[in-house]
Amino acid sequence: MITQVLIGILSGAAILTAGILIGHYGISQSSSGAPPSWLKDVAKDVDESLIEKFLSEVDNIQIQENLRELTKVPHMATTAGDEQTVQFMLKRWQDPETGLDQAWREEYMVYLSFPDPKNPNKVTVVSPSDTVLHTAREKEKSYTPDQDDPEVVQPYAAYSPAGHAKGKLVYANQGKPSDYQLLNQTIDLRGTVAITRYGGAGRAAKAINAAPYGVLGVLVYTDPLDINDGLMSDIDETYPHSWYLPPSGVERGSFNTHYGDLLTPYLAAKEETYRIPAENITGIPHIPIQPIGFEDAYTLICELGEEAAPAAWQGAFNCTYNFGGPGFKSTSYFNNSDVKLDIFNHEEVKNSSNVMGVIRGSVEPDRYVIYGNHRDSWVHGAIDPSSGTSVMLELTRVLGSLVQQGKWRPRRSMIFGSWGAEEFGLIGSAEYTEQYFAKLSERTVAYVNVDIAVFGKWLHLRMTKNPLLICYLFAAQVDAPGLDSTSVYDNWVRYANRTSPALGIIPRVGYLSGAGSDYAAFVHYLGITSMDISYTYDRTKTNARIYPAYHTAYDTFDYASRFIDPGFVSHQAIARTAGNVLIRLADSLVLPLNCSDYAEILEDYLGTAMTLYEHQLRARNISMEPLKRAVASFRSAAAHLDRVIRTSDLANETPLKVRRINDQLMLLDRAFLDPLAFPDKHAYRHVIWASSDAGKPTFPGLADAFATAESSGQSRHWDKVHYHLSVLSQAIEGAAHTLVDVI
Repeated sequence: MITQVLIGILSGAAILTAGILIGHYGISQSSSGAPPSWLKDVAKDVDESLIEKFLSEVDNIQIQENLRELTKVPHMATTAGDEQTVQFMLKRWQDPETGLDQAWREEYMVYLSFPDPKNPNKVTVVSPSDTVLHTAREKEKSYTPDQDDPEVVQPYAAYSPAGHAKGKLVYANQGKPSDYQLLNQTIDLRGTVAITRYGGAGRAAKAINAAPYGVLGVLVYTDPLDINDGLMSDIDETYPHSWYLPPSGVERGSFNTHYGDLLTPYLAAKEETYRIPAENITGIPHIPIQPIGFEDAYTLICELGEEAAPAAWQGAFNCTYNFGGPGFKSTSYFNNSDVKLDIFNHEEVKNSSNVMGVIRGSVEPDRYVIYGNHRDSWVHGAIDPSSGTSVMLELTRVLGSLVQQGKWRPRRSMIFGSWGAEEFGLIGSAEYTEQYFAKLSERTVAYVNVDIAVFGKWLHLRMTKNPLLICYLFAAQVDAPGLDSTSVYDNWVRYANRTSPALGIIPRVGYLSGAGSDYAAFVHYLGITSMDISYTYDRTKTNARIYPAYHTAYDTFDYASRFIDPGFVSHQAIARTAGNVLIRLADSLVLPLNCSDYAEILEDYLGTAMTLYEHQLRARNISMEPLKRAVASFRSAAAHLDRVIRTSDLANETPLKVRRINDQLMLLDRAFLDPLAFPDKHAYRHVIWASSDAGKPTFPGLADAFATAESSGQSRHWDKVHYHLSVLSQAIEGAAHTLVDVI
């Protein structure tokens, strides 16, 4: 028996030795005596001349014409207009001269909410005898033929339940928990209708926060102070004379707090997928809510009685914003009248499509760089989202041409996603990540999101960890629109900067800590390094919380071409910038991601946490020392990996060493995932970037747990603070271990 085993071992060793020798001589010597061609391909780095060629070929007029085509008709998710944009994307990506390697549609059956076009939602003021004294506009005022398109959807709150609410009106500011708490100290809110303004709390939260106080229904509007710098007249101040929102403009939106299809949490919404009962859906309002324009809000708020609301609650109307009695002033024409909401929304499961495209990688086709933008809009959607779609189409036209002409193929595969039903809760991208969870988790290098590409003239960048190498290279290479001899980088530093301990004054980069666009599922659910790129406006010169035509019938090609980006040069700059990022992520031998900068973020978060929490936690015998040690360990490990990269001649190293380092960089964000950290937050698993209600620039789970414990004083809530400290410490320590030499 022993003899047989020895013979087997020796035979295996002989075969292995022969294989090594054959492999050695096969690699080092081809028939011509030269090394095989794939060796050169494996060691190839990003081609700077190719990037220069790409930058030179991005055409602002092409982007302009893309946008003109995309905004011809309204294209709300699953409508005929949406299908028209699906076909347009497929045609472009399947073009034999400028298209991608492959393009297809990916379909999901998703739960959406719509108004009834035959029975429009109504908001009225009614007297005790039910006489209608005032009716809010059901349709925005027309200034161009765009607003007269029969497919323009009536302003509504998606996922608001159908129902009828009637009661005395009260003013509840932004509908935050603290707003209702303060209001309830003055007024018995039971049986009332609240009017709130956008901002401060999420759309759905304005109604969800109201319900426990007995509020029957909620109105929401955009105050001119928050969007128009106080301007209100469409005679000469607002659109069509400027970018400001006209009085009848209404922001539509999805009024839910979760992202992804609501009936299939954590499952892709395919036709045969299990669906939870609709009554088990969480994160949506249980009382009716309806958006209105500020012209109607003015009529209602300026007639309210009772005492004046706090100064922080006052807006742009030329009247005092009162709490309401509840109800209207005794001297008002509306005295003793109620506000009535008649909401006829309905829900249905409909087929929604993502359009997908791919350029296959030549060396590492199993490593993906994903670029995405949603396609659906509330109305014409020139800025949101078609500015991003028009940029993506131009970017893929230039790259597709290079591929079809045989002039270039990326090292890693590029995947392009035109997501469907984003406006209803990031549905298309979320379903994609759920369907391909395993593959994307294992293979995705990074996700680049360009949603609202342009709504100003300054670069705005948000990301998980800061790939400084890539940021500064792309920003320095691209000319700033309309500024001679100024790069995007120089303009970026001028507009938004910070001081780095290591690098001095550098551009300020925001963080992807919420679920504002399609990066959410990639960051929070999959732990994929992500960035969101746009051109924004100078927020020191306006109070506008977003571009004023956002989600209204005025977000049209006319609006974009006259007031946002005449000449489309900012769109061109974003296309060049985003394309530069994409090429570098796909073609660089070593991924241009910087771990030491991630360490700087963790140190900033730690410093804030120490200042805010350490004293009280020490008094409760809860130590922050494990968190301090974890952050220090991460800094040391990040510096080690950066040093290895900096001092190695990786072009002449074994490809396996390069692959190992790239995997360490690629998988770093995955190390911060904890599926049990946030049981009350759907699909949030990233302990650094999860959303937070506490509003503190520090670790989100810790901040929220501390706020709850401080408010309640209960020992079980302080235990939760300790729990989140442990979650953080172990996640950061674990992430540090992924950066050191493999054992």
